[in-house]
Amino acid sequence: MTKPETEWNLIREKPPGILQLYLGQIIWLAAIPALGTYYGTTQVGWSLPGSSEIVKLTPESAAWMAGLAWLAMLAGVGVMGWAVQWMSQTFGTKPNLTQSTAFSCYTAFPLFLAGICGLYPSLWLALIAGTLAASASAWLLYTGLPTFMNIPKEQGFIYASSILCIGLVVLVALMITTVIFWGMGIGPEYISVIK
Repeated sequence: MTKPETEWNLIREKPPGILQLYLGQIIWLAAIPALGTYYGTTQVGWSLPGSSEIVKLTPESAAWMAGLAWLAMLAGVGVMGWAVQWMSQTFGTKPNLTQSTAFSCYTAFPLFLAGICGLYPSLWLALIAGTLAASASAWLLYTGLPTFMNIPKEQGFIYASSILCIGLVVLVALMITTVIFWGMGIGPEYISVIK
């Protein structure tokens, strides 16, 4: 985050192995929002405006949702790594899947870190943290891709925009999958507690 130019070159030249990347970093980074949200929704809860009730999730329901969210984040990093590698052919670069997955992981780091805000479920906190994290990830993507792929900044802008669009498609696909599961009856179970 503080010296992206140096780090992108280092990651391109000496990326960790794909297994090392997943076992050493991605599974732990993806656990931050999953565990934070599990704790926040089962122990802290949230209240609706004008209500004296605190709403929480049952521990079993929250565990299922946190586990599925964790798996979705692991898959999302892999899909985005594949997309970075796939799109690279268009721009005349040839990173391997490990390099592309590493780039995807490090670009998403602010989003993973924002998951700490799940400890305290609040709409405004989620909106502020999500906006800041998405902005930081977009900044890393747009500034880092030309350096990482060793291409001109003009091509990097088009490449980064394409990757951002693919990321939005992945996000919408996850949302649709969630709606389908909830429609099948696999959704959260709520507990209401009077303050």
